[in-house]
Amino acid sequence: MFTGLSDRLNGVFDKLTRRGILTESAVDETMREIKIALLEADVALPVVKKFIANVKEKAIGEQVIKSVSPAQMVVKIVHDELVSLLGTSQPLKLIPQKQNVILMVGLQGSGKTTSSAKLAKRLQKDGKKVLLASLDTYRPAAQEQLAELGLQHQLSVLPIVAGQQPLDIAKRAVETARHENVDVLILDTAGRLHIDADMMDEVIAIRNQTQPIETLLVVDALIGQDAVNVAEQFNQKIGITGIILTRIDGDSRGGAALSMRSVTGMPIQFLGVGEKADALEVFDAKRIADRILGMGDVVGLVETAMEKINQDEARKTAERMMSGQFDLNDMLAQMRQINNMGDIKGIMKMIPGLSKMQKQIESANIDNKIIKRQEAIILSMTPYERKHPDILKAARKQRIAAGAGVQVSDVNRLLKQYEQTATIMKQLKKMGPLGMMGLMKKMNGLMGGNGMSQMGMPENLAGNGLFGGKFNPFK
Repeated sequence: MFTGLSDRLNGVFDKLTRRGILTESAVDETMREIKIALLEADVALPVVKKFIANVKEKAIGEQVIKSVSPAQMVVKIVHDELVSLLGTSQPLKLIPQKQNVILMVGLQGSGKTTSSAKLAKRLQKDGKKVLLASLDTYRPAAQEQLAELGLQHQLSVLPIVAGQQPLDIAKRAVETARHENVDVLILDTAGRLHIDADMMDEVIAIRNQTQPIETLLVVDALIGQDAVNVAEQFNQKIGITGIILTRIDGDSRGGAALSMRSVTGMPIQFLGVGEKADALEVFDAKRIADRILGMGDVVGLVETAMEKINQDEARKTAERMMSGQFDLNDMLAQMRQINNMGDIKGIMKMIPGLSKMQKQIESANIDNKIIKRQEAIILSMTPYERKHPDILKAARKQRIAAGAGVQVSDVNRLLKQYEQTATIMKQLKKMGPLGMMGLMKKMNGLMGGNGMSQMGMPENLAGNGLFGGKFNPFK
C-alpha cells in the first residue's frame, strides 16, 4: 500500500545522508520534499501541515545538528512522528461473562461482510463463542454471502428469515445470542454506494436498539482521500469506536491510514491484508512506520512463521539436519513449510533491506508456483529415490520429469539445490553451534543465485542472496 510513499521518502533520506553536515536550509528542503510526498500519497492537508511542523521543530534542534549522524536522527524523528500520527490500536472492549455486540458499519463494497467473518474467526480462535448476523436486506444475496462464509469457516450465522426487516433481524439476533450464551454478536449492517440519510437513520436505530460495545467502521483503503471523509461523517453521525482498513495489500497510496486517526480521533483496530479468513492483522503503528521507511517488518515475518509453520515438524527436520542427515524428504518438508507462509513477494517485503527494493520485487517475475513444481518433482520419485538421490541417473530423471510435467533440466536444478544444501548440512554437523554464523553466509548462494533466481528474481536481487552483500545482518 505504501510503495509510492516509501520510495519517495527513501529518496529524500538518501539525498540527506549524502550531505554529511545538516544545515537549517537542508532541513527546510527536506521538509518540502516530505510534504510533497505525503500530499501525493493522499494524506489530508491539515494532517500534513501538523506533521511537517512537528518534524521540523525537532529536526532543527541543537541535539540533531550536533549529533554524529544528523541525517539518521532526522529519519528517526520522522519515524517517531509517523508512529504518533498513526496512533495505537486498542483491544476490543469485550466484557467477560456478558453478551458483547459489535456493530459493523460502512459503505457498500468496503469489505464489511468479509471483515465480519474474519473478525469472527479471529475471536473464535481466541476462545470466544461468536454469532454472526446479516442485517443487509438490500444488496442481492448479501445475507447468503455471510451464510456461505460461515459454512466455509465453521462460524455460527443467524438463520435467514425471508422478508424480515433489519431492526427485527437485530432483535432476533440479540435474543438468539442471549439464549445460546454467545460471547460476541457481530452485526453486519447494510451499506450504500454513498452516505445518505436513510442508511444513517437505520444504523442509528440499530445502534440504539442493540447498544453495541464496539462500532467498527470498515473502510476500503483504495478510495484514498474519500476514506477519510467517510470516516469523519460516520463518526459525526453515528459515533464509531474503531476502524478496520481493508485492501491494504492493493495499490492504494496509503494516505487514508495516515490521516484517519488524526481526523477522527478513533484508532485503526485492524488491517485487511488479503482474502483468506485469517488475513486480518491487528494494527501496529510501529510496524507500519517501519514498512513506510523501508525498514521491513521482522516482527510480522516472525509472527507469520510462528503461525504458519508446524513447529513439531520443523523441530524434527532441524534435529535431522544437526545430525548430518538430510534427504529429499527433508527438503520436501522445508518447501511445504515455506509455501505455508504465503506469497513470496509479501515475505520478501518484510525483510529489512529488501523492503527498500519494493519496485524491483514487484516488477520481478517471481513465480510463486516454483515450490509446487519442485514438490511435484520430489513426489514423482519413489520413496527409495528420495532417500537415496545419488541413484538418479538419466533414465530415472526422464521418468520423474514426465511424472511431474516438467523438463529434465528442472529435475537437475532441484538436485543441484539438494546437493548444495546437503553439503552445508554435513558441514553444520562438524561446526557445532558456533559455526552457525559462517553457515548463514554460505547459505547466501543457495537462497540467492541458485534459489531465488529460479523463481524469476532478477540478478540484482538474487545474485547476492537474501542474506548477502549489504543486506547481510550477520556481518
